[in-house]
Amino acid sequence: MGEAKRRKELGISPREKPIDLPRFDKKSIQMKVRSTLYKYPIIPFLFYAAAILTLLGGIFYVFKYYKLI
Repeated sequence: MGEAKRRKELGISPREKPIDLPRFDKKSIQMKVRSTLYKYPIIPFLFYAAAILTLLGGIFYVFKYYKLI
């Protein structure tokens, strides 16, 4: 018989388990992102291009939907 079943039969509350959350290290993440951006400098341009294309596509879709063109 497992401990959980035995505790249930005895009417004892379940055993408390300590919760260990991972530590959030902001400096470490910043260094990883910066090193990646220094290694591949084209990434920011790709993000900007994708954002502009998405914006233009959305504007075109709205114009087409409302038949403004």
